[in-house]
Amino acid sequence: MTETCILYGAPCSLYTGKARSYLIKQGICYREISPASQHFVNDVVPAVHRWRIPVIELSGPVYIQDSTMIIEHFENQPQTASLLPDTPKQKIISLLIDLLGAEGLLRPAMHYRWNFKAENDDFLKENFRTLVPGGSAEMAEKSMDSMRQAGAAFGALPEAFSVIEKIYEEFLDLLDRHFSKYPYLLGGRPSIGDFGLIAPFYGHLSRDPYPASMMKKRAPRVFRWTERMNRPDADMGEFPDCPASWIENDEIPDTLKEVLKFAGKEDLLAETTAAAQCINKWLEQNNPAPGEKAGRGVGFAEFEIRGVPVQALAQPYRFFLLARMQNAFAGLDETGRRDVQSLMEELDLAPLLSVAINRKIARHDNLEVWQ
Repeated sequence: MTETCILYGAPCSLYTGKARSYLIKQGICYREISPASQHFVNDVVPAVHRWRIPVIELSGPVYIQDSTMIIEHFENQPQTASLLPDTPKQKIISLLIDLLGAEGLLRPAMHYRWNFKAENDDFLKENFRTLVPGGSAEMAEKSMDSMRQAGAAFGALPEAFSVIEKIYEEFLDLLDRHFSKYPYLLGGRPSIGDFGLIAPFYGHLSRDPYPASMMKKRAPRVFRWTERMNRPDADMGEFPDCPASWIENDEIPDTLKEVLKFAGKEDLLAETTAAAQCINKWLEQNNPAPGEKAGRGVGFAEFEIRGVPVQALAQPYRFFLLARMQNAFAGLDETGRRDVQSLMEELDLAPLLSVAINRKIARHDNLEVWQ
């Protein structure tokens, strides 16, 4: 592609990692600039109505905030070879993993960043200084404190530390087994699911000192995938016989099924169901006007993980992403829907095809709004 853009982001940013990886893999020419720049503060933030990264700037200027929307912009360009599979099962699974990465893994991403201060904080202080004007250490500390509180809001609290770590370790083991057989989630080519998953795995889990060390020791093939996802070529020399394409015949490999079945059973399904109930109750009580901004969170969902009670911020954005998968499922032909339904039942994830909140969320002027 010849389109050039500016990416406002940072190496330590979870969602920047998703957008950056996509730009690299699609060969899109970009320059990355720190959000501490005066232009970002004075011009970009007012244009997108909030300080949040990543943002891309296109000629015009046109600003697009949100990693999913950045990817969607380029996916919709006629000259772009889409990285969303067009076969039913692989399409839906790719969108499901996009949700899992962007929302379902926030708890371990935040826990391993903020609850290992001795190992991580010096590294993070230097990273966060690049996010604030003038590189102020004091402002960096304030920003870190704010994000540490966000981690607690996502359920990374002391009473849950042990179960968060146990589940993440088992998840890593399963994912490492998959990447021993395939360079990407669906074969020899990255998909939208890979970009969703790289969000927590790059910015947090493979860069911050404590989780990075653990990943390299426990799941070296997962770490290798994080490297692969940030190279412009396929970078799969370990797989000399693997074609640079998705697995044939719409197959979902057994190793990936094991990853998804585990993730759904241990966390994703319970939190999504509880969050839907919490948000629907909030909607009944508040009835936001059409076009009103949908906040990052609207109360706390309560659920259990392996018998441990957890409270986590109920986030409408989760259902914005989930609706993309559900809409894609609804758009399949009858045979495709039947095949996907059967697969989701096999994975014990069929409820995710229908669980929803009672109001839709749209994007308007770089904000999520209620319809």
